[in-house]
Amino acid sequence: MDVRLKHESRRLKMDFEVLKSGGFIKQTQGDLFTVRLRCPGGKLTSEQLRKAAELAEKYGRGEIHTSFRQSIEIPYVHYLTFNDIADKLKEIGWSVASCGPRIRVPTACAGCTYNPNGLTDTQTMCLEVDKRYFGTATGHHKFKVSFSGCPIDCARTREMDLGFQGIAEPELVDELCNACGLCVSSCDEKALTMVDGLPVRDDSKCIYCGDCVKVCPVFAMVAARKGWLVRVGGRHGKHPLYAYEVAKFVSDEKCLSLVERTTEWYQANAEGRERIGAAIGRLGLSRYLDEVVRPLGVEVIETPEERKKFWAAGNLYA
Repeated sequence: MDVRLKHESRRLKMDFEVLKSGGFIKQTQGDLFTVRLRCPGGKLTSEQLRKAAELAEKYGRGEIHTSFRQSIEIPYVHYLTFNDIADKLKEIGWSVASCGPRIRVPTACAGCTYNPNGLTDTQTMCLEVDKRYFGTATGHHKFKVSFSGCPIDCARTREMDLGFQGIAEPELVDELCNACGLCVSSCDEKALTMVDGLPVRDDSKCIYCGDCVKVCPVFAMVAARKGWLVRVGGRHGKHPLYAYEVAKFVSDEKCLSLVERTTEWYQANAEGRERIGAAIGRLGLSRYLDEVVRPLGVEVIETPEERKKFWAAGNLYA
C-alpha cells in the first residue's frame, strides 16, 4: 500500500454502514472495499465497460466482479480513492450503486427488445424505475425490484420485494383456425383442448405464456392483451420466501404507481429490519391488497387457488 494511504488510514474512522449504503462494501482485507457500479437492467455501454476496466487497473487489482443482480463491481479499492473514482465516473455520466435500506438498482432481462420470448418491454420499465426511485430510503431494509419479459422469469420476480413479469392472454380467431392442434400440443399447462375442431382454453390453468400464439402457423391464436403479472414479498438469502401474485395485466403506468405506493406502505408498516414479505406475513396479504393494490383499479388476484397455477405442482403454498 502507498505510504500516504497507510498514514491517512490510521487517522480516519469510518462508518462502514454509511459507506455500504453508498455502494462501497467492506472487504476482509484491511482498508479495502468493493465498489459497486450502477447498472440498471444489466445494460452497459462499451464506454462504461472501458471506464470500469480503467478504474479497476488504476485503483484496484485489474479485476472486475459481476454480481448476481447484474451490477459490476471493482474489488480491492482503498477507501481514500473513493472521491477520485466518483469523479472519474461523473466524466461519462455514471455513478456508484447503493446498498443498505433503500430501493436498489432494479434488474431486468432483455424483454422484447431482442429476445424472441419477450412479451413486454422490461428494459424501458427498468430504466424508468431506476430514474424515479433508485436510492429511495425505505427506513427498514433493502427493497429489490425486477422485471421479467415472460413466464420463464429469468429476472426471478418470485424472489423480489416487488416483481413484474410479462404475460399475454391468448384469444382464438375462429374463422382463421385450421384445427392443426399445434397450440394444444405446445401448451405445457394443458390449458387447451380441442372441442368440435377448435382449441378451447381453460383460464384456471393458463399462465399467459403466449406459447400458443407463437406456434400458430395461420395466426389464428392472437394476444388479446398483454401486461404485467405483479408479485410482492419475495426474497432469497438465509430464509427464502416466494412472493405472492397479487395482480395481472397491469399497465406500465400502473406498475410505476405500484412501486411508489408499495414502498410508501412498506415504510409506514414494517417494523425494525423487516423485509416487506415479513410485514405482509405479520399484517396479512389482504391488508396490503386493500390499501395498495385495489385503490389502483387493477385486476387483483384474490385467492391462493388463483395463484397456484403459477407454481410447480407439489409446491407448498402458504
